[in-house]
Amino acid sequence: MPANGEFTGRRAVVMGGSRGIGRSIALALAGAGAAVSICARGTGPLEATRAELAALGGTVHAAPCDLADAAAIEAFVPAAAAALGGIDVLVNNASGFGRADDEESWAASLSVDVMAVVRASRAARPFLEASGARAAGGASIVNIASISAMRATKRNPPYAAVKAAVIQYTASQARVLAAHGIRANAVAPGSVEFPGGTWERRRTEDPALYEATLASIPFGRMGRPEEIAEAVLFLASPRAGWITGQSLVVDGGQLLGA
Repeated sequence: MPANGEFTGRRAVVMGGSRGIGRSIALALAGAGAAVSICARGTGPLEATRAELAALGGTVHAAPCDLADAAAIEAFVPAAAAALGGIDVLVNNASGFGRADDEESWAASLSVDVMAVVRASRAARPFLEASGARAAGGASIVNIASISAMRATKRNPPYAAVKAAVIQYTASQARVLAAHGIRANAVAPGSVEFPGGTWERRRTEDPALYEATLASIPFGRMGRPEEIAEAVLFLASPRAGWITGQSLVVDGGQLLGA
């Protein structure tokens, strides 16, 4: 993780920041000097990640939040802003992971992958606008999408469809928010493996799928959460101050074999 102080003085909120990719993003931001707020539904992983962040020495805020609940998001984001003294960076990371083509999976995907992004961005906008008016490089939203958005799928139609919606919405956000000094971009990860994550489970539960997916990646390995975090930090930083409305694929070439 970077520790170069690039984000010193900046305030970052990571929605869904207790495990996997979200945890790595939060730790990378804190390691680069940011004050960080995270939320998640499960209190155990949330507290564990809060402690890891606190050990890095900066300002940390963490609170439970069900990202399928509009009222919970509307309460959490201003509380995070109050704890940090504002918001310069918003990362929308959570997913409902809708896999089956049924009502429950579609509802979970739409409520978390799409509407939580909309609601968190809406709640954070006044704070981001204040940042965009004063901070070098402006304010930044980074939405986590997926390469599933970019190709047809038989395994997880809801997940792929809502991640495509996130990519389109990111472009619309960028167009609307540019006048307020706010950039909006997305990162589209490929298959990423981490403890307790989908691909770790599939390694044992569905080894055929795991091996077939692994074989589809030119670099011959799954991605690491830290590699996604590095892309998020770049897009959130002043180094990307002239980049907005883009979706950055981070997949080790996985789409090349699609």
